[in-house]
Amino acid sequence: MLRPAMANEQRVLTPSQTSVIRRLRFSSDLKLRRHFMLTDEPVRANLRFGLLLEVLDKLAEDAALRYVRRSYPTARVVTAAMDSMRVRGVPDETRDMILRARVNLVGTTSLEVGIRIEQPGHADEPVLHVASCYFTMVARLRDEDGTERSVPLPGLNYRSKLDRSRADRARLRRESHRLYVDAADAPPSAEEYALLRRLHEAQEQPGANIPLASTLSAGGWERTYVEHENVPHKIFGGYVAHRAYMYAHICSEMVASHRALLVSVDRINFYQPVRMGDKLHFVSHVAFTGNTSITVETSITRISRDRKSTALSNVCTFTFVNVDAQLHPKPVPEIYPTTYAEDARYLAGYRRHQAHLALNSPARIE
Repeated sequence: MLRPAMANEQRVLTPSQTSVIRRLRFSSDLKLRRHFMLTDEPVRANLRFGLLLEVLDKLAEDAALRYVRRSYPTARVVTAAMDSMRVRGVPDETRDMILRARVNLVGTTSLEVGIRIEQPGHADEPVLHVASCYFTMVARLRDEDGTERSVPLPGLNYRSKLDRSRADRARLRRESHRLYVDAADAPPSAEEYALLRRLHEAQEQPGANIPLASTLSAGGWERTYVEHENVPHKIFGGYVAHRAYMYAHICSEMVASHRALLVSVDRINFYQPVRMGDKLHFVSHVAFTGNTSITVETSITRISRDRKSTALSNVCTFTFVNVDAQLHPKPVPEIYPTTYAEDARYLAGYRRHQAHLALNSPARIE
């Protein structure tokens, strides 16, 4: 039985000592820049955010693994959740992108890795803060009999005020998610019930020609292969998130009159491990629309290679904003749910939207 290194065998790290930095050299590596471009046309924010999700998940793994292996040299880490991502600036594919990862908080067997995405400015321009995102990783160890188990982790030394503040925000994110899960099952308030009733009554009007939620969906199938492998026999979570984003973006374009630009990714939970040879069924639904925003929910069902096991693997929620060529927000039509499932998705999107407005989100969701 392996045990963690004792406190007197190694020093306790501060969060800043867990930092891992990666630079995407878009300014000089033209092949890399083209690989990340959404289109070969000269448009602003010409960046494949889905592909960036893969890079971010891998970087989070690298940062977590470097920390965990100080205590367990043969341990692995798996992504339990991508807690959130907020896009705060317009990316420029001609400028280098710097990804700064660090461990913000260590729990019993899990740890949160935060990643700040920046782009250096030209000349006297300030550094551009493109986005921030957070991953929850779990340390795993395979015993001699082949069984896997989670392992306890040594804590961090939150020495500075900034470190303590980041750790407190990480705890708050965990608690906020628990509260959100509890609230998601709450029945509609009087205001929410009146909203849903109005949407249903509008569909009963003679000659109503309105966008029904039931017509706003997209999906497809994927099969996993060796190149998608992360830990042995299990598939890289970033690949799954990338494909989910792709289907969500296609779905959002059913509503967007101009261009759908990503503004946020809500928590992605990885409920089930995905293994090589599995089939993945992606289904995206437009769940809610604000004045200019579009919320898309994507569910991912895993079907095992032997077809004996079918389970929900992930649920992802992406929010886009409808923008013109100058990235000015443009209005989107209101959508109309009909079924109970559509009502539930709409209500969840509405509550999420109201929470964003209350916080005056820098992403300017409307």
